[in-house]
Amino acid sequence: MTHGMFLRSAAVVAIVAASFMAPQTAGAVQVTAFQQAVAESVSGDEQIAEFYRARGFEPIWTGSDPAHFERRAALLEALSTAGHHGLPAAKYDAEALLSRMASVRSGYDRGAVEVALTELYLDFARDLQTGVIDTPSRVQREIVRTIPRRETSYYLAGLLSDAPRSFMASLVPQSQEYARLMRAKMRLEYTIAHGGWGAPVPAGKYEPGDTGAGVIALRDRLIAMDYLDRTVSARYDAAITDAVRLFQENHGLTVDGVAGGGTLDQINATPQERLKSVIVAMERERWINLPEGLGRRHILVNIADFNARIFDDGKPTFETRSVVGHQELDRQTPEFSDEMDHMVINPSWFVPRSIITREYLPKLRSNPGAVSHLEIVDSRGRVVSRNRSFASYTDRSFPFSMRQKPGPRNALGTVKFMFPNKYNIYLHDTPAKDLFSREVRTYSHGCVRLNDPHDFAYALLAPQTSDPVAFFQSHLRSGAESRVNLEQPVPVHLIYRTAFTTAKGHTQFRRDVYDRDSAIWTALSAAGVEIGGVQS
Repeated sequence: MTHGMFLRSAAVVAIVAASFMAPQTAGAVQVTAFQQAVAESVSGDEQIAEFYRARGFEPIWTGSDPAHFERRAALLEALSTAGHHGLPAAKYDAEALLSRMASVRSGYDRGAVEVALTELYLDFARDLQTGVIDTPSRVQREIVRTIPRRETSYYLAGLLSDAPRSFMASLVPQSQEYARLMRAKMRLEYTIAHGGWGAPVPAGKYEPGDTGAGVIALRDRLIAMDYLDRTVSARYDAAITDAVRLFQENHGLTVDGVAGGGTLDQINATPQERLKSVIVAMERERWINLPEGLGRRHILVNIADFNARIFDDGKPTFETRSVVGHQELDRQTPEFSDEMDHMVINPSWFVPRSIITREYLPKLRSNPGAVSHLEIVDSRGRVVSRNRSFASYTDRSFPFSMRQKPGPRNALGTVKFMFPNKYNIYLHDTPAKDLFSREVRTYSHGCVRLNDPHDFAYALLAPQTSDPVAFFQSHLRSGAESRVNLEQPVPVHLIYRTAFTTAKGHTQFRRDVYDRDSAIWTALSAAGVEIGGVQS
């Protein structure tokens, strides 16, 4: 035995000895080969080591009693479902595990398998409950969401309960959205296995009244996608028009019943592409599988859908269109969750430093009177005279702030909704109402603009005042900037879903305007996630 091996073995004996409560000397402790293997195997993970120390290095998997058998069976059954959840099934190699268990020939072998089972279980449990990707910001920097990982002790305590199968089943996100996404995944896999949706529709523009091969291809594609009942009509008739309109609605397109370039791009998307979107959405749903849930009342902003909704008891009770950050990386709306605690009626706009230096300072250098709708303010809040030159200031040396007073032209409109966060993101009104009629609404510097901010305010105020409309309007008419606290703060979740569901109807799909889902799919694929039985 080398000196290093001797020291390692002595350390293992010390670890095992420390776990025994009987008053005996270290020399009297009998360390079994099983205990030594467990102690060696867990030495790199303090939480697992603490668990086994607390139970005297007794096994939880590899014993012969019924409880151990039930845990092993529950784990193997759970692992067999990995592919159903869009997880990397090969990562949890049940066959290799069974082979290793069958090859145990000694107490030392059994101890090594014991820890391997625990590590595999924890790996699978965390992936299933809160996602394969544990730090999304490493995939895309604007996904700043904190993943709600549970402690090791939570998973091991649950496993030791009387019903390990039930506990493992509880790790699956319990949201209706996750269940519906799983069903959408199964439908797409069935479609792929049976040949897909047929030939793509030739490029062009198809309108009501048209005939020809392109219309027949469009008809057949819509039938295959379950948007159109079977028909032999070769004309772009009312039924096809209605089917195209429904398809457009379900894909966030302008609803006009005409199959032009944008609509055909979406119609010709393959089921494999749609399946990737659904699997990514399932991963994202695991990221927000919070122990406390999303909140009995909560606000959900789907950046990719350009929409904001209020949910009460799991059902949407208010929704409005939104405008989100531009595709430029520095202007994209980030993904995170926080808590809205107040609104400001007749708000001032304090211009973010990044906008000042990037957009306004260059104008002030050449013309001190530029952007005259904004006040230049010093560190004490005093308005700075423009009868001076700003030409010598750089991005770093410019010492002033900029502010826009409340009013009809204010960039924040008449109200802003605050959930204070380090990203300086909030929801607000806007005077630029024309943008809400556009199909792709990526125009802001990162904050979320609302099409119906007053109705949104009324909905938020309803639980705390008998007449929210009168309450809000009285503050608005005063013209004075006023803060109104929410008596019950409301969780806000800024999410990004290119695939999502509704209680009834088809799965909804949206464009990947920030290319985030493609980056996530690349990461999932690298981790071993597959579609159609082939790693993509």
